[in-house]
Amino acid sequence: MFDDDDLRCFSMLIEAPRNAEILGSVKIYDVQKVLKLESSELETPLLRCITNEEIEEVLERLVVIIPVKNEKINLLDGVLRAIPQKCKIIVVSNSSRMKQDLFKMEEDVVRRFYRVTKHPIMLIHQKDPGMAISYKEVGFSSILDGDGLVRDGKAEGMVTGLLIAKYLKKDFVGFIDADNYFPGAVNEYVRDYAAGLCMSKSPYAMIRLHWKHKPKIVKRKLYFKKWGRVSEITNRYLNLLLANQTGFETDIIKTGNAGEHAMTMKLASIMNFSTGYSIEPYQLIYLLEEFGRGETEYAEAANAGIEVFQIETLNPHLHEEKGEKHVKGMMMDSLSTIFHSRLTNKYLKTRIIEELKSNKVVESDKEIKKNLIIPSIKDIDGKKFMKKLEESSDTFVNFLWNGN
Repeated sequence: MFDDDDLRCFSMLIEAPRNAEILGSVKIYDVQKVLKLESSELETPLLRCITNEEIEEVLERLVVIIPVKNEKINLLDGVLRAIPQKCKIIVVSNSSRMKQDLFKMEEDVVRRFYRVTKHPIMLIHQKDPGMAISYKEVGFSSILDGDGLVRDGKAEGMVTGLLIAKYLKKDFVGFIDADNYFPGAVNEYVRDYAAGLCMSKSPYAMIRLHWKHKPKIVKRKLYFKKWGRVSEITNRYLNLLLANQTGFETDIIKTGNAGEHAMTMKLASIMNFSTGYSIEPYQLIYLLEEFGRGETEYAEAANAGIEVFQIETLNPHLHEEKGEKHVKGMMMDSLSTIFHSRLTNKYLKTRIIEELKSNKVVESDKEIKKNLIIPSIKDIDGKKFMKKLEESSDTFVNFLWNGN
């Protein structure tokens, strides 16, 4: 039997940060593997033990944002139930309300989830006219479409969640996709975020998860793939871009399309975001453009340094397959954001065009359109936004959300 002192010693065992690529103020660490989710104290120069007490302290300061669009209800329910109890949850839905009202089903899941668990959670629909009114109130109309509503897109939902987290004065924010078949994996992801944030020495840090495997059914057998098709390509071109800037070949970036990622709010508040499937690779592009050459309006962040941790999960990741159209759209948006970066030279642009043509995504470079960019939320009055949202929204669901 263990006594209380023994229990407090339990820790997450993870590889220590080792190799890193540095460009200006940006430091990107190589992948660190989670070796054991719970271990006794065992720290060496090559290993880090993050105690449960350290992780729990971060979880209390972390908001988990779940953007959802037309996912299976059981998957969303499983994801919600896996989030550690100390984290607040924000669900931003862009699900269909026509014919079958999927959002109503999501609302039922959230209400039942709260009734059973008493876990603090809120939910809102992205197309709620009250949300558009709130954005107009704070002068952030760049996120609206031609009809005066918030644009469709994952980034728009993520930014909405960020703004609410800013209002609540939370220190950290994490993002979890709602299409995960393994709730236990989701629980690990959030704890991996906390472990990465504990390792950071800068208040401007990002944690990006690299899945150990992505299981797929191949010839009626479960096959544990190491890389997703688009991720492998995105990573390759992000590494080529980085190598072009440093002059040294590298393969350090392995999380170009990391849907599961977390940030300090200090970093999240100053970042721009790209729309479409380009949001995750653009985060790295933004950091390299803004902080890689020493010319930035964010002197405090540049002086503190930007740290990017890549953590390989212990759990595999099995998510909903969305077909060839989704894969090509994701490849197009991901490579487009690299193609249009001011850091990309002619040679790299030629390589990207060839890649997109060989995958039958485009026939000419004229089809590689620049993704829309959402400016940072740094100047938005979060309190004013939330006050208007609570007054104007028809879909806002708020359980025990008192800002504490």
